[in-house]
Amino acid sequence: MARPGIFKGWFLIRRDLPQRRALGLTVISFLLPLFLWCFVSYVPWIWHPDVKIELSAEREGVTTVFTAGDHVSRGFFPEFEAAVRAENEAVTKARDSGTPETGARRKNQKLLRQMAPIAIDHGWLHYQDAQNDAVLYHIWRDLATGAKTSTKPKLTEENLGIVRKNWEMLSAVSADFSFRSLPDEPLFKLVPQGKPANPVYLPAPHEVIKAGLRDFTESAPEGELTMGQRYAKSLRVIFLGFFWACLIGIPLGILCGVFDFFSKLIEPFVDFFRYMPAPTFSTLLVAVLLAGEAPKVALVFIGTVFQMILVISKTTRLLDPSLLEAAQTLGAKPRQLLAHVVVPGILPNLYNDLRILLGWAWTWLVIAELIGVKSGLTEFIETQGRFRNFDRVFPVIILIGCTGFITDQFLSWLHGLLFPWAGKSNKISRGIAFIFMWPFRKLTSAIRAGIASAEAHSAPKPRPPEA
Repeated sequence: MARPGIFKGWFLIRRDLPQRRALGLTVISFLLPLFLWCFVSYVPWIWHPDVKIELSAEREGVTTVFTAGDHVSRGFFPEFEAAVRAENEAVTKARDSGTPETGARRKNQKLLRQMAPIAIDHGWLHYQDAQNDAVLYHIWRDLATGAKTSTKPKLTEENLGIVRKNWEMLSAVSADFSFRSLPDEPLFKLVPQGKPANPVYLPAPHEVIKAGLRDFTESAPEGELTMGQRYAKSLRVIFLGFFWACLIGIPLGILCGVFDFFSKLIEPFVDFFRYMPAPTFSTLLVAVLLAGEAPKVALVFIGTVFQMILVISKTTRLLDPSLLEAAQTLGAKPRQLLAHVVVPGILPNLYNDLRILLGWAWTWLVIAELIGVKSGLTEFIETQGRFRNFDRVFPVIILIGCTGFITDQFLSWLHGLLFPWAGKSNKISRGIAFIFMWPFRKLTSAIRAGIASAEAHSAPKPRPPEA
């Protein structure tokens, strides 16, 4: 039985938790979804409505072809196995009766290639050589003779027997491979093998890691961009669009927050325009800016700048009015108010606004890269999703999320370095800030001393009193 008060200090209203507890909860917030994902994927009796095919076969008389990696329902898979066994029995009967089917070289070539996924998983074959029939021919030989053993997946005794029977026919025709050396009569088909799996749209964590490592470490096929190049293009779209939004939105937001004239002139239209979905302008942007990178950057700009103007204008209005009144009392002009009071006064909050708005800009990435010519990470997501290769989609989605999160956390940490007076920096941040700012402080002090010295020399000297 739990001791009373064991959670005392955890649920405090409007009070911060100790740093160690806060860090622990932050780690748990990431581990919980990961644990749930692993629990659903690896506990066999929980939820596995599909069977993931590890070794496939083709059925006669159907248009749907299943290959390794495809998912089928658990109710359909036994029917699939029974249909292939029935076809093998028909081949056996035809041979026994002395009337085997002919003209099956093309089918036998497809059967030969059904061993490619197993060969790739074991490292016997590169994934770009999945149709290298000469190498696959020798892999069939090694499996039949025991020189190689499949463990991913482990071949059933039934399939090992089929491999040996097929190799007897393959080796009898020719000791070396060529398409014409394939038997003209049909070989026995491999019986499908599979394992319980999540639905195709939720691959297991190890499958996502494996696919991600392969996509991000291996070179792309000739004529295609590597994942690094796609990533760079996506980052360029985001940061260029956000840069132009800052260039326009920050000055307008500050003017609207300071001068009622600009507020009444600009904000009503901005408030109206921000309700128009940015993707509705995609066709117009492509027509005006052509189908390159420019319309994508423009879409991120349109999706961000109007929100930015309103957010910054509100932040500017929250500036303490007593600061403005004090400056005006000392005779500050509007330009001096903006440069020496408003901008320095709102800078810490403006920085936070821009950090949050950068996250808003990331939400436009996928839509932006789909307009015109598809590009970047989104093109890869869209292409692989169309072929239901979700184990290759998840790593890219996770990469986008990690990039945004790490950028945001870095900028949040940088806030303590840039604005130590804002009260959000720790001792380490203040120390690093002092190290970084020390040369600039010295330079500023030297400039001020030089200006004071010049003014002292240029000032008219007092005349001596007349006799």
